[in-house]
Amino acid sequence: MNTIPQKTSRIYSLDSLRAIMMLLGLVLHSAVTYIVEDYGADWILKDPASVHISNDFIVGLIHSFRMQIFFVVAGFFGSMLFYERRPSKMAKNRMKRIVLPFIVFLILLWPTMVFTFSYTKYLFSGSETALAETLAIFSKHGLLLLIPQSTVHLWFLYYLAMITFLTIVIALGVKKVPKLGHQISNGFNWIFEKTILRIFVFAALMGLIYLWMGTSQVDTSTSLIPVANTFLYYSFFYLTGWVLFKSKHLLSTFKENDWMNTILGLVLFSVHFFLDKDLNFASHVLLNSLIVWFLIFGITGLFIRYGSKHSPIMRYISDSSYWVYLVHLSFAAIIPSFIVDWPIPATLKFLFVMTTTGIICFVSYHYLVRGTFIGQFLNGRKYSRKLSDIREVVSTPSTELVLENQVEAFSN
Repeated sequence: MNTIPQKTSRIYSLDSLRAIMMLLGLVLHSAVTYIVEDYGADWILKDPASVHISNDFIVGLIHSFRMQIFFVVAGFFGSMLFYERRPSKMAKNRMKRIVLPFIVFLILLWPTMVFTFSYTKYLFSGSETALAETLAIFSKHGLLLLIPQSTVHLWFLYYLAMITFLTIVIALGVKKVPKLGHQISNGFNWIFEKTILRIFVFAALMGLIYLWMGTSQVDTSTSLIPVANTFLYYSFFYLTGWVLFKSKHLLSTFKENDWMNTILGLVLFSVHFFLDKDLNFASHVLLNSLIVWFLIFGITGLFIRYGSKHSPIMRYISDSSYWVYLVHLSFAAIIPSFIVDWPIPATLKFLFVMTTTGIICFVSYHYLVRGTFIGQFLNGRKYSRKLSDIREVVSTPSTELVLENQVEAFSN
């Protein structure tokens, strides 16, 4: 009988961190309709009667760390699969968990996003025939509307797939030069052992990348044609997470100065947010580089400090996060049209959209996804709907196969 070598047990803190970063997309897309700034074609919806600067702050803050942390964690788990489940198995897993869901859900969701964004936009513009104008789009373009014209909010899956497969090629090359791999790991270990220095080292590398790209900020690209800056920017975070796996014994050091790092990140972001128009290019580069790494180390440390134990609720949230993120955008786009005339502040509208969208997504996950073939397609297996059935798996020889399935399922 074949035996499976000792594998890394489920890391609950990073699992929860990945899920929360994904779910923050729901918060962001609920708030962005009520911001003061005009995002133009990147977000065409703005409530004509309700905007507030506090929502700009929320959206900007989430943008400053969310996907960066997600790519670090994705790189960590990708590396885990590569080195502990074999490169071929890792590539197959990424095809099933990233590429196929991206293709399937982009095709399925594209018509709903065309409808919801068009309808709400017409309604916000004061049109009394918003529904007729929206349906006219479908009548005019017919089957062409079934062909996606952009990656919309699924852009991160698009880039995650490309970055992942490039990293596999690089890692296979490094594997053939073991000495190089050891030098990289040793250098990384040395940096991570210096809990204060590491922030400035990574911030300096980030600053050099900004300078090389000639920008102080990388905007999200939803184009089907890959954008070099977006690819390079998120590759840096993914590769950091990939190499971090080899230094996983140092994850506990993230707890050192975690609160201080988070607070400093928030303070620097606030300075950048309120002085944005008065800062020069170099100041933007410096602040953005420091903000992202203070928040990466700080927030990750807080999750490791407070989320390292098994929690049925957090496990359920983690299981559901992929579905919630995939389907939430159309609801976040259409619900504002129903409350446009409500005489309440913009922040209350944002909270209503976020709460209502969240309820719809989680309820649909519970009854339509969790125990069905859709759940198996997204997470690798069907789950019981009972929280009491979500139990911690102890790492013993008899449960290593279960652990292997878990690692594949939570490495989305």
